[in-house]
Amino acid sequence: MIYLAIAAALALVIVITNIKIVPQAHAYIIERFGGYCATWDVGLHIKLPFVDRVAKKVNLKEHVADFPPQAVITEDNVTMQIDTVVYYQITDPKLYTYGVESPMMAIENLTATTLRNIIGDLELDETLTSRETVNTKMRSILDEATDPWGIKINRVELKNIMPPKEIQDAMERQMKAERERRESILRAEGEKKSAVLRAEGEKESAILRAEAKKQAAIKEAEGQAEAIITVRTAVAEGIRKINESAPSSAYLTIKSLESFEKAADGKATKIIIPSEIQGLAGLAASLKGILTQTE
Repeated sequence: MIYLAIAAALALVIVITNIKIVPQAHAYIIERFGGYCATWDVGLHIKLPFVDRVAKKVNLKEHVADFPPQAVITEDNVTMQIDTVVYYQITDPKLYTYGVESPMMAIENLTATTLRNIIGDLELDETLTSRETVNTKMRSILDEATDPWGIKINRVELKNIMPPKEIQDAMERQMKAERERRESILRAEGEKKSAVLRAEGEKESAILRAEAKKQAAIKEAEGQAEAIITVRTAVAEGIRKINESAPSSAYLTIKSLESFEKAADGKATKIIIPSEIQGLAGLAASLKGILTQTE
């Protein structure tokens, strides 16, 4: 009985140890008698004891490989350091297990050689401004090369481009000069716009002043014209009323004398009076004397 219990316990332990649960986003490569047998996906699996073994546990999540900087030479013979980041994912666990020895080392070396080939066809300025183009080319080349290994290259990024120190200093001086040039252009454009606006303001101000003077002169002339018309109208109206009242010759003579008196205004030393007015004046004086004696 004791041996039976021990055997049952040992069999239970063997069964339990051969029960495997594959977690999410993982795959197990199973070998039987040293050869590939199956690929276990997510779930519960039981392997044959002493016959099957888990050769490799493969993580199917997307991986990020940050490789150290690589020395590359551009077409114009500038040596620089470039480090890359590769995003990849295992799509075929069997090919990944048996396709290549040390897949990560293979991807790193392939990335370095591909980067040197691409940068070698570009000049320094093109390298600095064509990151997206370099990333696309590298992803395409690496994806095609790693396909037999069961690896999918999702994305490749140039993390950092480090030119030599003297090149960086020259680039900084160039950028500084370019910024100063743009600043000078913007300042000149601003001064030009300011001068134009100031000239336009002065022009509009002069036009408004001239228009105001013109309107004032017009109003003044209209006022003088209205005054002259009013005076002439009043004179004409007075003459019309005098004519309607049929004034006598004596009245006209007296009015003429009054007009001469106003013309003299006490300043004239000699006044020439027409003969007909002189006669009427003498007649008026005689009449005045007779009226005085009668009184």
